[in-house]
Amino acid sequence: MSKHAKKDDHAAHGATPAIVALAKAGVVHTVHPYEHDPSSDLGYGLEAAQAIGVEPAKVFKTLMASVDGHLVVGVVPVDRTLDLKALAHAVGGKKATMADKADAERATGYVVGGISPLGQRTPHTTVVDASALTHDTVYVSGGRRGLDIGLSPTDLVSSTSATTADIARD
Repeated sequence: MSKHAKKDDHAAHGATPAIVALAKAGVVHTVHPYEHDPSSDLGYGLEAAQAIGVEPAKVFKTLMASVDGHLVVGVVPVDRTLDLKALAHAVGGKKATMADKADAERATGYVVGGISPLGQRTPHTTVVDASALTHDTVYVSGGRRGLDIGLSPTDLVSSTSATTADIARD
């Protein structure tokens, strides 16, 4: 495929904008497709961890929040929840609420359950939970349900221009 291929050409070959962004930046990563089960009661993240055979603490979900009216990305382990107060504090804001699903999809170009912190339609302020840095490899959505990407946490942080902070809670 030529380096001038259109985004649609990449999609036709199974590559999502997240994968394209990593490849374009020369970031070493692994791709882990799995069969998404719409009837699973695990939730997207825990389903992904189980399907790819990785402990949940290493698999991170991408959540969109509105902090003082601005969309912000929080990336936390799938077995924990996003601490909205900590996220707001991490970006110098006062109040955070979960973003409306339609707003998150429109802003990122991905569907809920497949939102990747990588290759979003519009770059957003991103905070990755500091626990990511304790792992050699972390896994995030590859940009669609049933697809995860493995990469080093430092590459995740640099590829998303993220900061790290303790934004997850049990």
